[in-house]
Parts: sequence; C-alpha cells; structure tokens
Amino acid sequence: MTRGPSKQFDTEIALSKAMDVFWEHGYEAASLSQLLKQMGIGKKSLYDTFGNKQSLFLKALEHYAHTTLRDIRKRLSAEGSALNNIKQLLLDWQTMHGRPGSCGCMLGTNIADFNTDDEAIAKVMRGYLCQLEDTFSNALIRAQKAGELSPNKNPRDLARLLLCTTQGIALLGRVMEDDTTLKGAVQSALLLLEEEPPSH
Repeated sequence: MTRGPSKQFDTEIALSKAMDVFWEHGYEAASLSQLLKQMGIGKKSLYDTFGNKQSLFLKALEHYAHTTLRDIRKRLSAEGSALNNIKQLLLDWQTMHGRPGSCGCMLGTNIADFNTDDEAIAKVMRGYLCQLEDTFSNALIRAQKAGELSPNKNPRDLARLLLCTTQGIALLGRVMEDDTTLKGAVQSALLLLEEEPPSH
C-alpha cells in the first residue's frame, strides 16, 4: 500500500495566513475564497488539514491566543519590577493601537463580530480572556508582595480592569483619529496602580 502524497504547504504558515484574514475581516465576513487565496491552498487541502471554516477559525484563534499569551507572560514575568512591567506593557499597547491603521486585537475584533450562539467559538474566547486575566492577576500579586502595589488593592479586580482596558484600547484604536482617548485611559489606569493607601 503506497502512502498518499505529502502536503505541499507549511501548515503553520497557512494557519498564520488564515489568522490574518480572520483578523482583518472577522469570522462571519471572511469568505472561503479569501481564505484559500491567502493561504495558497485548495479547498480539499483545507478540509483535509483544518476541517471546515469554523474548525479553521478555532485553530487560528488558538494559534493567536497561544502566541499572544506567551509574549505577554514573558514580558510580565521579566526580571525587575513587576509593576513596571505592567506599566510598560500598557504604554506599548497604547502606542501600538494609537497608530493609524491599527488592526486591533484579533480576539476583540471577533468578539464584536461572531454569532454569540456559536458556543464552540465562545468557549475558546472565554478561555483566552480568563487566561489573560489570570496573567495580569499573577503579575499584580507579585507586585503587591514586593511592596510595589498598595495592600488595599484587590489584584483580581485590577486584573479585570486591565483586561477591559486593554481590549478597549485595541478595539477603539481601529477607528480613533488620534490617540488622545487611549492615552487618557492608560494614564488613568497607571494612576490607579500607583495610588498609595490613605494615611491614618
């Protein structure tokens, strides 16, 4: 029995290209023809390797979430001040999403776009958001233990604030004419992190 022909394309590259299409157009609007053209493969190869459109999107979303979370965790766990790591991440996101032509966050873009009745997609998105919240919370706990964050602050609540702030920055940055709004949001978040407990 002879083996079938080997794949003539790199699945990681094809998946990354599919991610770009979903990122730009959203899950609902991305057409199969756009995906096939960008990925440089035929319909049979797509179905054989990735499954249907929903399955491909889930794989692309998980690829995005994995790489993004890995980079965020690396930055927040870097040596030095945990609080400064958080601050620098916020400032860098403000700069990135404040530029003209910002694509925003693939997750946030698709949260606003997909049919919320699709539980399979919703589950992946919730999982990513929970992991991002946990990542922020862990960094804030380290900052609190190091005496950088006021002991009267709740790391979990602050992590949720940062989650909403960063997702809002990424989404608003797609349509804002300048970064004034983003700067204001980030500066308010930084002031809250730096706020000292009231003296008695």
